[in-house]
This record gives sequence, C-alpha cells and structure tokens, in this order.
Amino acid sequence: MSIYQAKDYQIHIGGSEVFKELNDFILGHYADRKKIILVDENTMEHCYPLFMQSLPNLEDAEVLEIPSGEENKTIEICTQLWLALNELAIDRKAVFINLGGGVIGDMGGFVASTFKRGIDFINVPTTLLSQVDASVGGKLGVDLEKGKNLVGLFQNPKAVFINTDFLSTLDGRQVKSGFAEVIKHGLIADLSYYEKLKSTDPGDLDWNEIVHTSVKIKGAVVAEDPTEQGLRKNLNFGHTIGHAVESYYLEKENFLLHGEAVVIGMVAEGYLSNQYGELREANLDDLVAFLKCYYEFPMIDESGIDLMLDYMKMDKKNEEGSIQYVQLKTIGKASFGHQATREQLKEAILYYNSLL
Repeated sequence: MSIYQAKDYQIHIGGSEVFKELNDFILGHYADRKKIILVDENTMEHCYPLFMQSLPNLEDAEVLEIPSGEENKTIEICTQLWLALNELAIDRKAVFINLGGGVIGDMGGFVASTFKRGIDFINVPTTLLSQVDASVGGKLGVDLEKGKNLVGLFQNPKAVFINTDFLSTLDGRQVKSGFAEVIKHGLIADLSYYEKLKSTDPGDLDWNEIVHTSVKIKGAVVAEDPTEQGLRKNLNFGHTIGHAVESYYLEKENFLLHGEAVVIGMVAEGYLSNQYGELREANLDDLVAFLKCYYEFPMIDESGIDLMLDYMKMDKKNEEGSIQYVQLKTIGKASFGHQATREQLKEAILYYNSLL
C-alpha cells in the first residue's frame, strides 16, 4: 500500500488493506457520528458487498442509491439526496462516503459540501477514471442541460481510499475510458510516463503503480493551483472538445463514455497544437498512433458539429467570451490559455474524422 499526501488530506492506494485504513479512520474520527454511503445500482451490486465485509464500523450506515450515468448528474438528483438527508435528520457532524465512479464522487461531494453548509465526505472511488482523476483535487459539481459541471465548487474530501481490486469489477470499455486520463497525465506532464505506457503490454499494466503515478502527477498540479487559476488548467487537455462531444452524444444510442470523448478531444486539440502552436507533426502522429492502439475511433456526426460548438461556447473554462483550450508544446509538456475560433475547432473535428 502507498499513501500520497495531498495538501490537507491523504490518499491511500492499494488492495484490500486499504479498507483496514478506512475502518481505522472511521473509528478515529466518526465512531459516534451518523454515516451515509452513496452508491448507484452498479456499485451496490458489485462493490458494496466487498466494501462492507471489511468495515464493521460502517454497519450502522445509511445507504442512499441513485441511478448511474452522467445523464443523472443533475440538480434534480441532488435535491432528492438533500431531502433524504433531511428526512434522516443528518447533522453537520455526519460523514458522507462516496462509493462509486466519477459521477458518485462529483455529485456526492457536491451534495455533502452544500447540505447544511457542509458535512465531511470521504471518497472511495471504484472505477479507473475516478481513481486516477475524479476523486482527487476537490472539483465537485453537476451538469446543466447546456454543459458539464456548470454548477459546483472546490472542496477537498477528508480522505480518499483507493482499492484497485475494484477494477476487476469493470468491463473493458470502462477500463479504457479511465485509461484515457492516464495517457493524458503523461502527455501534459511526464514524457517518461507516457513512453512507459506506450511500451507496456495492456495485460502487464500494474494498476497500483499507474494509479499512484497519476495521483502524484495530478496532486502536484493541484497543490500548486488548487482553484484552477493557472497551471491546473493543463489538466483540461482534450476536454474542451471532449466535453462537447460527450454532451452531444449523452442521450443518443451510440453514447460515449467520458474517456472515449476525451480521446477524441486529445486528437483534435493535438491537431490544433500542431497547426496553431508548437507541437511537431511527428509528435501528433505519435499521439494518434498510440491512441489508435487502444481505442476504436468512432466517426463524429458532422451534422452535429454546430451544436457541439455551442456546447463549447458555454464551457466553464472560457474567458471573456472566447473558447479556451490546452495545447501540447511537446509530449510531456502543455500550456493553457489558448483561444480557438469556431472555424478552427470545426477544422480540428474534421481532422479527427479524416483519420477514420
């Protein structure tokens, strides 16, 4: 087991021994307080039984279940949870435990941080995406109809407990979705990490090592810029276009998972980095080739590009009406604060389609 020390909380990474640490943490801080566990139907079936086997100090916890999926990360679901907490007479000394993926962590943390002006919460991420990204850094929020995470706040958990054994409960598509964020960490901050990922057979990946390395990369960025005023914006590489693509496909039959949309965004924003920045064409070709090894590239519906551009116009990262995105300067180094026109963004999406 390893521990990463964030600014004011710890991130425990390992296998089943992580739950002993969590059990001791609950005993030491919340033994006589009310406890709530938030799950969705997937974590209730696949993760909750394993979770509870090792956590006698949570036997009296209240369990709240919400439907899974990004389409349910809404204010309406938050309202249901706030009302449930009120009916349970939850006070400000309680602790709220998020057992699940990115949606559970984002929304559960938001609900906890706003109920009665804030109760403590703990993240127990169960997907690769949430273990390497969403559970770390204190970004909380929910979606509105016109965009992702438009309502939210920054608030750190009291602790994060990452059991990589949960990854065995995921199907291959979910693992690859989370792996997109792992690749992104190498692309923006660590050439050697990127090269190691490239040279390792997918069946030989050491998930404990990968999670710890990605947490370390993201944690260092967040420590320097906790509220995304500068450097932390680099973590958004691939997300300006990726979020718009994800939002467009959210309610369609051929919906895309977050990481799948980010892959499209990284290719398109890599193209912008080459055409309007410093990224060499050889680096762009390398990036595209690596991503094609792991991911099937779906064709983007060109009739929906204007709507995707409208989603980008509403992106929370924008400044003074201009659409902002992150450029790669080279593999392992990124820069934020770049502006793109609608024409350039459309050009980037069409470049992505040209690869298929």
